[in-house]
Amino acid sequence: MTRRTTSSESQRPARRGARASQVGLESRTRAWLRHHRAMWLDSAQRLAKRPLSSLLTMLAIAIALVLPSGLWLALDSARLLDAELDESATVTVYLDTRLDERAAMDVAARLRDQTPVAGARLVTAAEGLAEFQQGVGLEDALASLEDNPLPAAVVVTPADTDPDAVRVLASNLEAVDGVDEARVDLAWLERLRRLAELGQRLALALAGLFGLGVLLVVGNTIRLAVESRRQEIEVVTLIGATHAFVRRPFLYSGAWYGLGGGVLAIVLLVLGGHWLSAPVTALAESYGAHFTLPRLGLGGSVLLCFCSTLLGWLGAWLAVGRHLADIKPR
Repeated sequence: MTRRTTSSESQRPARRGARASQVGLESRTRAWLRHHRAMWLDSAQRLAKRPLSSLLTMLAIAIALVLPSGLWLALDSARLLDAELDESATVTVYLDTRLDERAAMDVAARLRDQTPVAGARLVTAAEGLAEFQQGVGLEDALASLEDNPLPAAVVVTPADTDPDAVRVLASNLEAVDGVDEARVDLAWLERLRRLAELGQRLALALAGLFGLGVLLVVGNTIRLAVESRRQEIEVVTLIGATHAFVRRPFLYSGAWYGLGGGVLAIVLLVLGGHWLSAPVTALAESYGAHFTLPRLGLGGSVLLCFCSTLLGWLGAWLAVGRHLADIKPR
């Protein structure tokens, strides 16, 4: 009976001691996601175990981000002011003093039909004299004049506030019959736009410079973390861990540093805005204007946090990639 069993068993194909199992894509994806989640939590816990050093690193990143962000907000306020000045940009067209009020209205209608003119408002000689009296406070002296020395004027609002376009419009308006002179002062507008352009380039240069500073801060911090876990890295490398596997926790640490620095930068910007809002508002009111400091808002805050997190991740990636090449299992 034993021999029959052995004979039947000998007819079966021999079983191997170990079989290779194929892992499906879904299983590999789940394992990849589990490892990412574990490294995300582990890196956060490691930073929480060293709260003071982590806070100082994040604060250094925040300080590096505050200056270019604050300068960009200042440029936003300059752009808002530029838009208000564009709306107030006008060409003053002085009419011939020999024209009566009806002829002045006809000339104003012709000026209104010119291109590109958004609007034209006639200021008669009497209205001009009354405004001048109120402005200089010499009502009694000017009232003694026998004749009104001021001409009628038309305040023209250009549709295109570009300085070159306004100059061309002024020269075209001077060619209209009944116009004595078209005066426009665009020097202040050009200076403001040149300053805004200079500020934009300065903000971009500072953003690049301080972005490099963030990379160096995060890279130095991650380098120290890599050196402190050198033996652990050598062990996992010996059992077949890839560089991507080893790099992953440090990348999440860099991202956490960047995110924390971005949040602290937002807090510093908000506190600075509240601290400066009262004197800025008082200064604007002294000039009879209404002006408030711009704020980041939700979109700006999300963008700042995203950029800081990306800088932290990139700094960690550069630091780990550099030092993993020097770590060789013994």
